[in-house]
Amino acid sequence: MTEIVAGTRVVFLMGPTGSGKTRIALDLAAMFPIEIVSVDSALVYRGLDIGTAKPNPDMRRRVPHHLIDICDPAERYSAGRFRVDALAAIDAIVARGRLPLLVGGTGLYFRSLEVGIADLPAADPSVRRRLHAELDAFGSAHLHARLASVDLAAARRIHRNDPQRLVRALEVHALTGQSISELWQGRASAPLSRPIVKIIVTPAERAVLHRRLAARFEAMLERGLVNEVRVLRRRGDLSLANSALRTVGYRDVWRHLDGEVSREVMLDRSVVATRQLAKRQLTWLRREAHSTWLDSEDVEIGERIGDLLRKRAIFKPCGYDLE
Repeated sequence: MTEIVAGTRVVFLMGPTGSGKTRIALDLAAMFPIEIVSVDSALVYRGLDIGTAKPNPDMRRRVPHHLIDICDPAERYSAGRFRVDALAAIDAIVARGRLPLLVGGTGLYFRSLEVGIADLPAADPSVRRRLHAELDAFGSAHLHARLASVDLAAARRIHRNDPQRLVRALEVHALTGQSISELWQGRASAPLSRPIVKIIVTPAERAVLHRRLAARFEAMLERGLVNEVRVLRRRGDLSLANSALRTVGYRDVWRHLDGEVSREVMLDRSVVATRQLAKRQLTWLRREAHSTWLDSEDVEIGERIGDLLRKRAIFKPCGYDLE
């Protein structure tokens, strides 16, 4: 048995999509008094279950999970809102004498929690619709070129295949007349006050991750992803203008149901988009300072992370002092 050492740290378990973070987190929760805080921009939405690889109800009964199914797909969930929600969850977990394990692949959410976030304007539906129409008509490379013309620093940080962040950066510029880079320099909120241990997990070989992502998406289709999207469409108040439905996988299935693309094209596009997402996440993660990288395919990864947490003086055996 173990207990948490006073002065609780926060553990970030980071990695690209499909790297096995959920499995590893559950293994750690079987070893230590942990509660999981999701750091995933898609898991917050109710009704987006299969295509987000959302932890199933049994997993969530075994280990407390936070920031899952907390908003409707018609809502927009932001990094600023995540920061507020995550800080509240962390404080509550620590008050219960447990360790907050933040698990996910949304780099901007991790960054907003660690270093703070700028006071950015709220989304404007009309501006966003215009930018999404431009995106659909001309592609993300066009938006990336536009961003470079008004905010070169942001264009260097944001990949041209990251439409959500491109749209947001251009939206901020349209609403304020300032670049999002300038506004970030005037960051309003304070950094996270608790010490952080960063652990990044990913297969050592990129080809392994690619094979896993392709197999995972095909498994999602077999589990009923197309029908899940069909149910969302029947609501009548959702479209690809909603951030939730532009999540990788969902947007191509939506277009398939619109009759724009065949099932084969939908499958190919979704697999390619998922690989691009993983590549962007890995690019972001390589910039994470003071992090420990581990091979997610290592059969002893849970034990290795457990040893790391003990060495960082996060846990100690009950009734014994650390030497």
